[in-house]
Amino acid sequence: MSDKMKTGTYGENLAADFLKAKGFDIVARNYRHGRAEIDLIVQRGNWLIFVEVKTRSSVSFGYPEEFVDEAQARHIFHAAEHYIFANDWQGHIRFDIVSVHLTLPPEIFHFEDAIN
Repeated sequence: MSDKMKTGTYGENLAADFLKAKGFDIVARNYRHGRAEIDLIVQRGNWLIFVEVKTRSSVSFGYPEEFVDEAQARHIFHAAEHYIFANDWQGHIRFDIVSVHLTLPPEIFHFEDAIN
């Protein structure tokens, strides 16, 4: 596994633990549909939230949350649409970003309704 993949996996684990501590249930991790992947799908009450996790060891080139571009957002929406129909979800949906800065200790920021 490459260092980039290790960093991403570590960030996703931190994000999942962070969201669980905030009362979310983890429904799926690394959900794939075609070329698209959703890092985390979480639920709280009647809300299903599709979460993109961005992890960086340094913010020298920008904050992690700034790296979700339009093409990636389209892929996330496409995969989310597939998940919603495949699971007959009837509640609310939202698209969030969790930004993980690998400082000591790591800093985690949750941006609700950040992808639209």
